[in-house]
Amino acid sequence: MGLPETRWAHDGVLVEPAGGGNGTGVLVLSGSSGRVERERARLLASAGVSAALTYRWFGGEGQPAGIWEYPLESFAPAVASLAERCDRVVLLGASKSAEAFLLYAVGDPAVDAVVALAPSHVAWANVGPGPDGELRPQHSSWSHGGDPVPFVPYDDDAEPLGDPPAYAPVYGQSLSTFADRVAAATIPVERFFGDVLLVAGGDDRVWPSVQFARAVEARRRNLDLPTTVVTHPRAGHRVVLPGEDVASGGQRMARGGTEAADRELGERAWPEIRRVLDLP
Repeated sequence: MGLPETRWAHDGVLVEPAGGGNGTGVLVLSGSSGRVERERARLLASAGVSAALTYRWFGGEGQPAGIWEYPLESFAPAVASLAERCDRVVLLGASKSAEAFLLYAVGDPAVDAVVALAPSHVAWANVGPGPDGELRPQHSSWSHGGDPVPFVPYDDDAEPLGDPPAYAPVYGQSLSTFADRVAAATIPVERFFGDVLLVAGGDDRVWPSVQFARAVEARRRNLDLPTTVVTHPRAGHRVVLPGEDVASGGQRMARGGTEAADRELGERAWPEIRRVLDLP
């Protein structure tokens, strides 16, 4: 089966199998690297989805340099394009795009399911500079309707550990320091009634994604909403799906895990990803 590609804005591609696929379209975005997830999109298309779309969502020419009050509405054109082509739309994000997709899905009835790899249960402060090139004062990572989404700031007195730096302690301390901001910043995942799959590594050193995934699960399980959590105690921040190469690049930091454990987490998650994508 061929995998024809159509160019998409900002170095992106839309992959549509020649055989037509199963009626599911999936938007596949990277985390804070902003890179185009071409290999992952092709993997999902070869598995049988009708369309897999990926693009550089920030950091490219004419785009914001950082994730600074990034408009959630920016995802809408891609979702609408998939909805025109397909019977179902699934969002598959990692790290910061997982955080964004959990927020976005609440407000767009076109979204049927979210696959969140290394997710967050709250909205965080900006990653990277704002339009003025400055990191401070802190702003929300996201905006909606022109207004910043409530967020948890970073505790600037918290220090990452080691070299390369592990930022998980910073996130943990920030949740404690700004405990009064957590409730408002918590993503209202209970308002999204579609399927949610959360995948997290127990040795994630970027942020404590298992803790975050369990927090999302708890809010949704209280209302019996379809929610699945897949974890591996020795995996890190990056999930490697079957057939993928290990991603490189991005900010210099400790991500935890090992290649073997990250691949094992991907193997554990793959049957659940296939289920959410309605693949046999």
